[in-house]
This record gives sequence, structure tokens and C-alpha cells, in this order.
Amino acid sequence: MDGYMDVSPDGFAGRLEVVEGPSGRRRWSDEEKARIASESYCPGVHVADVARRYGTTRWQIYDWRRRLAKGLLALPADVGPQSVFAAVVVEPDVARSAAAAMSVGGVVELVVDGITIRASQGVDEAHLVRVIRAARMAAR
Repeated sequence: MDGYMDVSPDGFAGRLEVVEGPSGRRRWSDEEKARIASESYCPGVHVADVARRYGTTRWQIYDWRRRLAKGLLALPADVGPQSVFAAVVVEPDVARSAAAAMSVGGVVELVVDGITIRASQGVDEAHLVRVIRAARMAAR
């Protein structure tokens, strides 16, 4: 029988890693699983690269990520959640005028969809929310 398997014809099958132990399987603690799964969430990191680094599969890491999101795995204390920052663009003229407006009488200027809203320091929050919603509706 001439069966061809997807291997090199010169006999080299590649790298083989032997894991010792009674079952031949790796055992990951819950802390290790959570740490590896959280590492895969870092910006610019690919799950496949993390899997390769730790000698596991992408699907295993996806499972650990799912369990981490459901709260079935908990991050160790030394691996707290990383801070994520959003990019902020401040136009110099607007920042200067807003700072000047705040220093004179405690007035805050908000620009919502091209409409400028000026509110004093003691404005009721619910009223300000209604004004912002009205500005958004008027801009449509």
C-alpha cells in the first residue's frame, strides 16, 4: 500500500518536544492561564504568538480568554488590569479660551456638534443633559 502522509520525503519530521509526566500533558494553574490570557489582550500582540511562546494552541488561549471574561479565571494580584488611554487632541485656541472662561465666573464652554453651550458652575446636571440632548437633536 503506497500511502503518502504530509511529511518530508527525506525523513526529517521537524522538531519534537517531549513533555514528561504521567499523562504527557502540560498542567497550567489557573493563575498561569489567566496571566497568559491577559497577555494576549495587550495592544499589538497576536494570540498565535502568545500560544507559540508558551507551547499551547490559539484555541486554548481563546478558551482561557472566554473563561477570564466570564470570571471563571481571576488575574493574580501582580498582573492588575492595564490602564488604557484614549488619544486627546486639544486645539490651543479652544483650550486657552476655555481656561479663560473658567477663570472668569466659573463658566464652562461645551461644543456639541458645532453648537456652543455655556454653563455656569452651579448649573443643574439634569438640565445640562437636556440642553446637550436638544443641541444634538437640532444638529441633525
